[in-house]
This record gives sequence, structure tokens and C-alpha cells, in this order.
Amino acid sequence: MVARSGLCSRRAAEELIRAGRITVDGVLAHLGQKIETNEEKVEVDGIALPVAPGLVYYLLNKPAGVISTAEDTHGRATVVDLVPAEPRVFPVGRLDQDSGGLLLLTNDGDLAQRITHPSHGVTKTYAVLVEGSPRAAEVRSLTRGVQLDDGPAQAIAARIVESMDGMTLLELVMGEGRKREVRRMCEAIGCSVTALFRTAIGPLKDGNLREGEWRSLTIEEVRSLYGASVR
Repeated sequence: MVARSGLCSRRAAEELIRAGRITVDGVLAHLGQKIETNEEKVEVDGIALPVAPGLVYYLLNKPAGVISTAEDTHGRATVVDLVPAEPRVFPVGRLDQDSGGLLLLTNDGDLAQRITHPSHGVTKTYAVLVEGSPRAAEVRSLTRGVQLDDGPAQAIAARIVESMDGMTLLELVMGEGRKREVRRMCEAIGCSVTALFRTAIGPLKDGNLREGEWRSLTIEEVRSLYGASVR
């Protein structure tokens, strides 16, 4: 079962079992053990190993203008239109219509909940192009918190990447994802956002994925997302 997941060879999987590194529902696995993949939780070194049949994980570089929902009542293009129709998947969190960048689509509800709920600590990183030249102190204030109309908001990290021709490129690392939160935070320090792209979901990055393209995650990438979440 571990070998079939693509994590390693059968021989390597047997060595992991002998070393006590694989558990099933919290109990050490043994050689020859049968696994009910739809019911039992398998972990390698304490990190989940998705083994249920039919689970898929797509990483999409969402273009601006595409809606981050499974369906749209106005007939607009959605992110689901850009990936295979079967099996049915759902976007994990959202990027607003005007924003682009990395978006995960999957039918793994457990992982989706871990990535979207702030309590699990999976960060999202954004490249934000703003008008003007904000001072470093103004950008750092985003990590202390700013007041928005729906309550205070705070970045985990914020920095100036570069300034050029009256524009400034910022990088913000966020622990939550309220509606248009990054844009509103920048506006709170007097910066109008020209473009916004998500560049990372936890440890997951891909600078080679072109706009509108998608690819399947490797089993190692899926486990890295599980590993990045706080239980």
C-alpha cells in the first residue's frame, strides 16, 4: 500500500515498517498488514500518507479574471474549468477575481480544511505590486496589525522586494485569507494595489508553472502540505 502510493519502493516500505516509522490509526504497522484505505489513517514519520483511492491534487496558476469557485451563476470562467472535469475537485480557499497565482484544487477534504483554516498554520505568500514608494516602516506596520472594517488584520511577514518607476513590489506572508484582505491591508497604509499574485502555499512553490497551466502534485508535495499544518 505504501509502495502503491508512490512514496517509495516495496522494499523501502518494508524497511520503514521494520524501523517503526509507519503507523495505522496511531498503531505501529506490521509486515503483511491489510489496510482499509477509505477508513484507516496511515502516517509515515507522523505525517499523513494519502492512500484513499481517487484522491487528486492539482496546482493551478490562476489567471486574473477567473473566478475561484466550482460554479458561477453568471456564467463566468471558473478555476474548475481549467483542470480535468473528473474526478470533481474544489478550489482550496480563494483568490479574488482580480488576483492570480497558485491555487490548489483537490477532492481531499481533510487537506483542504487544514490549508484553509488559520488554526492549522499553513501560510500563504503573496507578491503585491503597489503604486508609490511606501517607507519600510509603513510596510513593517503590517506585521503589527492594521484595522480593517471587519476587524484587525496582521501579516506574519512583510517586506519591500524592490522599487522601480513609481511602483513598489512587496512580499506578504499571511496566516489567514479573508476577502480581499491583502489588498485592504495595503490600502490601509496608503498603497493602491496594481497587481497581486500568490507565490506559495505553505512550502509549495512553482515558479515554472505558466499562467493558466496546472499540474498534479507529487506525493512528497502532498505530504509536505500535511506536514506544514498544525494538528
